[in-house]
Amino acid sequence: MNKGQETVKDYDAVIVGAGFNGVYLLYRLRQEGYKVLLLDAGKELGGVWYWNSYPGARVDSHIPNYEFSIPEVWRDWYWPERFPSQVDLNAYFKHVDEKLGISQDVRFETRVSSAIFDEHNSRWHLRAEDGFAVSAQYFLPCLGFAAKAYIPNIPGMGSSEGPCHHTARWPKSGVELKGKRVGVLGTGASGVQVIQESAKVAAHTTVFQRTPNLALAMQQCKFTKEDQDKLKVDYPDIFKRRNSGQSSYYDLIPDERSAAETPEAERLEIFEQAWQRGGFHFWAATFSDVLYNTTSNRLAYDFWRNKVRARLKDPELAEKLAPQEPPHPFGTKRPSLEQTYYDLFNQDNVTLVDLKAQPIEAITPQGVKVGDELHEFDVLVLATGFDAGTGGYDRIDIRGIGATRLSEYWSNGVRTHLGYGVPGFPNMLSLYGPQSPTAFCNGPTCAEVQGEWLVACLNYQRDNGYIRIEATEQAANDWVGHMRSMQEMTLLSEADSWYMGANVPGKKKQLLFHPGVRIYLEACDECATSGYKGFNFA
Repeated sequence: MNKGQETVKDYDAVIVGAGFNGVYLLYRLRQEGYKVLLLDAGKELGGVWYWNSYPGARVDSHIPNYEFSIPEVWRDWYWPERFPSQVDLNAYFKHVDEKLGISQDVRFETRVSSAIFDEHNSRWHLRAEDGFAVSAQYFLPCLGFAAKAYIPNIPGMGSSEGPCHHTARWPKSGVELKGKRVGVLGTGASGVQVIQESAKVAAHTTVFQRTPNLALAMQQCKFTKEDQDKLKVDYPDIFKRRNSGQSSYYDLIPDERSAAETPEAERLEIFEQAWQRGGFHFWAATFSDVLYNTTSNRLAYDFWRNKVRARLKDPELAEKLAPQEPPHPFGTKRPSLEQTYYDLFNQDNVTLVDLKAQPIEAITPQGVKVGDELHEFDVLVLATGFDAGTGGYDRIDIRGIGATRLSEYWSNGVRTHLGYGVPGFPNMLSLYGPQSPTAFCNGPTCAEVQGEWLVACLNYQRDNGYIRIEATEQAANDWVGHMRSMQEMTLLSEADSWYMGANVPGKKKQLLFHPGVRIYLEACDECATSGYKGFNFA
């Protein structure tokens, strides 16, 4: 849909966000007969995969976990690699569009600035920065966890003479790194990926590390059409297992035993097998208690540390990248996947700057000042992450009953029922947002399992003649308590991660995402079978 072609300004539902969740929800609601419009700030489908076009951008969920289970989409689609690149994912979304005709109901280049609930008519009124306005019975944010880039408040930020870009807002025309002096702030997933590419071509790459990344071996490999045709025979069963809730990955099933109680030789064999399989296998498919048991967690860390240190020639550098004592419990920050990350620090054209030893004083037009030393650059890359979970909501002026702003309601912490509804904000239901499994459930899986729940909920309202749904305060209190108990069960709160909102100064530290997909889906099923307990209808 192009701007200026809109003839209808009133819809049953307006979705915001054209990533996996928004696309799937549009597809399914349209099938159910709803009049739906999807709004997105980008020029194409893809969500985070439209915006994140930096060098080396690549998904960390392996195929076929990371794709829709819709047969007309997967039957004639073939991936070139086990872990697809951003370019591959852009092509995939174009394929999805060709098969499902998504774009005919999408208004692109539309950044929503406000969403106001009309109490009298039980409708939402949305307005975009370009003045476009639309109303709908249901406002369905599908904003994802990485909708708002986080740029730290460092003195001199923005003063660089050369190109300086956050990885999430990388120019579509690209930035030349070959033969340049490149600085990279941050060693999260995007930092690791950029550094791997920069080290191949840049004259020099300087990496500014605050906390070492406990990155895992990706074990990337090429895919042939023949390989995938053999696997496609099992796709229906694979997707059924993936969406069942035991794990959001059909093949990441841990040993039920405790790592600490398993004989050493057997434990090391299971660790090694997971390491060789690559991806998230070593994080999520070794032993069931690694994220819960301190002793088991340390055993996993020690195995990881020894694997990494064996690749580093300089003992001092090895201690900074893979210290003897863990910087935080293993896996409590989302592990990044790497291919050559640790090896490249053996190169003469790569330097590591330890910001724990001495923090950044300022960014200058020429580079980055750390202590008395000025590191000069031609290109500065901000791989500084996101205001995860809530950032995308905060950038929109969302007002519910009594004109209460969502940012005010959440000022002392996120409060939802099952991650779907918020008290005081009727007919607003979210997918892939805070207090759902967002960070622990890959995008396509969450899109389908959460999307089907939401579609069934809207059908329930339509079948019963309801025009309004709202989460209750008691249900939100109960879910906040449940999230707190999940936090206390795990080791997640022992790391200052974006899982906890701890990467953004001033943000309340709380577990933002549900770490147990099976437990979460069981709660959703119980809610639905009890007539959507915790929601009031009118």
